[in-house]
Formats: sequence, C-alpha cells, structure tokens
Amino acid sequence: MAALLAFLAAVLAGVSCQLPYHDAHCQNKQVIVHLFNWKWTEIAKECERFLGPKGFCGVQISPPNEHLVERPNRPWSERYAPVSYKLTSRSGTEAELRDMVTRCKRVGVRIYADVVINHMAGVGFSGTGSAGSHFDANKREFSGVPYSILDFNMVGRCPNADNNIHNYDDVNDVRNCNMGGLTDLFQEKDWVRSKIADYLNSLIDIGLAGFRVDAAKHMWPGDLDVIWGRLHSVDGGRPFVYQEVIAGGAVHASEYYHLGYVCEFNYGEQVKHAINNFNDLRGVVHLDWGMAPTEHAFVFVDNHDNQRGGQLHFDNPAEYKRAVAFTLAFNYGFARVMSSYYFTDRSQPPPHDGDVIKDVTINSDGTCGNGWVCEHRWQVIANMVRYRNDVLNTGITNWNVQGDVMWFSRGNVGFFAMGKATFNKHINTGLPAGQYCDLISDCAKKITVDSNGMADISPHSATDPFVAFTTKSKNGGSGAPPEQTQTYKAPAQTYFRKTVILIEAETSPEQDVFIRGGIDQNHRPGCENDARLSACSIPIRHIALGNSSHYEKMNAWSVGDTYLDWHGAELHQGEHNQQRAYGTPTAWTTDSAADVGYNQFNTFGPNYWILPVEMDCSRTENGYFEIKAMINGAWEKDIPDANPCTGSGSGLPPYSSRNHWARCGFLNVFHLGKGECAIEAI
Repeated sequence: MAALLAFLAAVLAGVSCQLPYHDAHCQNKQVIVHLFNWKWTEIAKECERFLGPKGFCGVQISPPNEHLVERPNRPWSERYAPVSYKLTSRSGTEAELRDMVTRCKRVGVRIYADVVINHMAGVGFSGTGSAGSHFDANKREFSGVPYSILDFNMVGRCPNADNNIHNYDDVNDVRNCNMGGLTDLFQEKDWVRSKIADYLNSLIDIGLAGFRVDAAKHMWPGDLDVIWGRLHSVDGGRPFVYQEVIAGGAVHASEYYHLGYVCEFNYGEQVKHAINNFNDLRGVVHLDWGMAPTEHAFVFVDNHDNQRGGQLHFDNPAEYKRAVAFTLAFNYGFARVMSSYYFTDRSQPPPHDGDVIKDVTINSDGTCGNGWVCEHRWQVIANMVRYRNDVLNTGITNWNVQGDVMWFSRGNVGFFAMGKATFNKHINTGLPAGQYCDLISDCAKKITVDSNGMADISPHSATDPFVAFTTKSKNGGSGAPPEQTQTYKAPAQTYFRKTVILIEAETSPEQDVFIRGGIDQNHRPGCENDARLSACSIPIRHIALGNSSHYEKMNAWSVGDTYLDWHGAELHQGEHNQQRAYGTPTAWTTDSAADVGYNQFNTFGPNYWILPVEMDCSRTENGYFEIKAMINGAWEKDIPDANPCTGSGSGLPPYSSRNHWARCGFLNVFHLGKGECAIEAI
C-alpha cells in the first residue's frame, strides 16, 4: 500500500525537473525520438522539416565516436564497440555533427548522444576504426585515446580467469568484468575518468544537451559520480542524463537515481502484455516490483535492442500504435519514441549502399522510404507528442474502460480515448465547455464539450481509433503544433514599418540590454507565454547593423527572434557562446562618428542602446506599444508618470502604463527608469 500511495503521489505531482540531471533543456517539452543509425545530415533535415514543427523535445543519436568497422556485414552493433573518442562515425564527420546540432537547436530540438563509456571494442578485433585510429583489443591498445592494458579491468579486479561476466548476482562480476567480450574500462583510474569526461565535454561544447548512457549498470555509481562532476554546464545547468540500467541480480536501479533518469525496461514489458486488455493498463506501473518512481523513470515501448528480441514493435502496427499512444497520454516518466529501419535478422545494419548509410527519403504521404520505418512520423504517434507537452504536470482522472474502448482525462487540461476499432461514446471529458480540435486528426475533426463536460467522442478515422484534445486546442484552436498556430486573429493586412528604439543606459562590462514588450494582457484577450500564440506579442524583423565584432552578440541573439513579447527568449532564438537571450537584443551606440558603435540614429550621446526593426503596426494598439528594458535578467524599474513624449511623433497613448510607450514606424528615445521620452519621425 505504501508503494501504491507513493506512486499516486508522484503521478499527481507530474514529472519533476528539480533533480540535477533531469532537465532536458527543451523548454519543458516531454518527448524525444531515437533516430536509430540515421546520418547527421538527415537528422538535421528532419529537425527542420518535422521534429521542430511537431514539438519534439530532442533526438537521441547513435554513438558519435569512432567505432569498430566490422566487415563484411557492418552490423549495427559495431557502433557500440568504441575505438576512440574522435567524432567520426558511420553517421558522419565531426563537421556534419556540429552542423546538425546547430541546425536542430535553432528549431528548438536538442540532441542527446548515446554514449558508450563502459568499454572499448571486444576481444578478437584489431585494425583501424571509423576515424582511422589503430587498435588491438587483445592487447588492450587503443592509440586514438590513448588507452593501454593498464586502463582496463583484468584478472585481479575481475574475479574470473577469462575476464568475462559469469555471475549477475555478484556485483564485482557485473561491474569489473567484460560484458560479452567487450573490453571493460577501469574507471576508478583517474586517467580513464579524465578521458571519458573530456569526450563528454567535447559533445557538450558543440551544443549537445545530454546523454543516454549505455551499459550504466556495468559501471560503479561512484565512478560515474566523479565523471559527472567534471562535466561542463548545459544552459547554465547540468546535462540531461538517462541511463541503461536493466535492474536485476546484484544491481538496483535506485543506486543510479541521483545520476539521472534510469531506463525503465519493465514498463515496455507491462504495456506489451496489457495493451490488448485495457483493464490491465491502469496497473502497468508496479513500484513494489522495483519499477522506478515517475520522477526517475525514462519510459519507452521498445528500443533498438529489445525490438530485436521479441518486444512489441513496428511489425505489429495496430498494437504498437496503441501502446505508444497510451504511453504518451499516460503520465509516467519522461518519454522516448523509437524510429527504426526494417530488419529481418537481429544484426542487420541500417539501409546502406556499401559503407554509406542511405538517405531517409520522404514519400508524398509523409511516410519514409529507402528502408526506413519512421514510426515517429505515424500520425497517431507524431500528434500525441503535442498532447504530452500540453498536459505536463497533470494527474490521471476520469479513468474508464468499456470493453474495447478506454479513456481518461489529464486533470481538466486534456482528454484521451482509444479503441481496438472505431467507436462512438457520449462521455464525461472533465474539460471546460467549448469546441476543441482533435489533435490526432490535425483538427480535421472538432469535438464540442457542453457545460457539464460531456461530449460525443468518435475517431476521425476507423484505421486510427484514437481521440485526443487539450485546452490549448479549445474553441476551434488549431490542433497543429505551436509553430503553425495563432490564437489571436490578427488583421488580414499586415503593416510592417521601420521602427527604432533607443534607450539610454550606462552599463558595466559584460552587461547587455534587452527589450521586452507588446500589449498589456489586461487590455487584449488571448495573451499567452508563447509569443507565437499570443495576442499581446508584435511581429518584428531585425534590421542588421553590420557584421563587425561590435555587433556579434546582437546578431547571434537576433536569429529566430521574430516577436517583441514579454517572456524572454523565443523557442528558436539564437544564443551567444551558449548564453540565451533575455528578450529582444540591442547594441550599444554612440553619437561620435569616430568611435566603434556609431549609429546615425543616435544624435544624443554615448550609452544609447539601439534596436532597429521592421514592425507589424497592425498588431499594435492604435500604433502604440509598451516596452521595458532588462539588463542581464534584471528588469528596469517601473516608469513614473510623466508628461507626454516630446517630438514630431508624440501623441496620446491608448491607456495608462508603468512601462515606456513607443510608437510603431517612428524613432523612440527613452532613458532607463525615467519618464522623459521623445518620438520622432524617421
């Protein structure tokens, strides 16, 4: 009973990101996808054309380091036999990896590497790896790192004469011996720890947000603790970590909770057995069996290993879609979906022409060709990503099963139903009255909820018997992802005009001035935190001031900054040296033509920070909008009442505000924390 109460409490609380290695650094989006054995160039394209628009948090990539080249068949497992930590693999070069990380991050999709740090390539192999480094696993020589025989667990630390694991009930056997003949690293040694940390930091430094840790149960938690302590920060915090810990024998998953999420393999097994008997789905989590509490569980239906060992996978599409859709609707753990290629034997490599992995071609219906399955593109799975994001931190309510149909609500925020075939039910959804877009059908179907929360629920398609909607798709709001959604109906005619803001602010070195603004939420309905959805944000197009180093920060932060809004960096906004913007960036200027930072609009003196944009005046309030400055995260103080601005463009603002009032299409001049201002024609 205590375990059940603990589980229910965790479910009601939702998934927490308060633990040090549990923040995925993707603005609370909740689903990543494993693009198994894709090339870096193809992942970059998929981020831009599909994953970003669909609201995916990130991508798990195959191990990016140098690995064994196992000819003639080149099995997929060669990626899990490291030769060095050089960033050249079958998926591409280091340059291609860097480009992919940058392009994906630009559209709000983070990258997490599958990292193999327990071992190197296996006994019996020697030669050169995918980056050309020489190795001899029998001698434990890996010149590309370099590692020697002194860096490996051998007889003396491993209790067995052949150095291989024999007894999974002996923790020394599990953690100090070779797993399947793969040469086991001695991670208590500082040299080994430093080389692993250097490798992981090289990935963080090019923009990766975290790691899936292969074979974590075969490494001592204390050794990992030391290595993790040497890692660089990600967005000012710790990297996101999830660990392959198949609990059992001498190893307990709880030993690894403080080091990141643990992969909960039991969850997929339970869903596999319950998906054809909906009454069993409520009990798929068994804490008393040792399954991880929700705040520590990384969940999935299948992965690249167990789908080759009898786990439910794409080969049974009806059951598989039910299992994945339920997983994304349920509120247990942090979720990953699988994206596979077709295979007929367990060792089969990815689709290829010789040594080259094939491109992922996209068919006219959005599915993949060239031997790629792309389950993440199946409509039910792809659109449930939005649902999972929308219902974060809500509990399970209104659970019902009637034969081959089941449904439940996520608090009063979301509703989900599925059947083994099409259905038609009059159901209490638990949601507020209104018209909703069905996310599964991309809003082709609408659901009307009455004042009692009741609605007629039926799937849009008999082949996909699912229904899902949330309060963010209420009142006919689009079921498309946020990038394609706008709840505020702007005037049919946009009206962009050149608009310049100057604000006088004396700053210290390394301080930067950012601007936030728009329309006050009390004066316009439909305002939201997401600038793309908000009625209070104003579309802008940055006007470049130049390419000199003086404008380096502003130029970097201007990428993807397409709205003036109140809520800081936008989803796809650029960064400077891994530092996120605090809003819309400005640049320091002076009125002296002889000095760096001179700008023609500044005729007032030094220390005026400038923002030149084209602004959609149709989204302002009678031509006016509010702004307030931020200096490295600190708000400018409220603006005292003052006389109307001076200048040829001055006028009467539409309502009272404690912010600066600016006018679209004009030059606006302000002083930090002061009410004096000027508005001039440009």
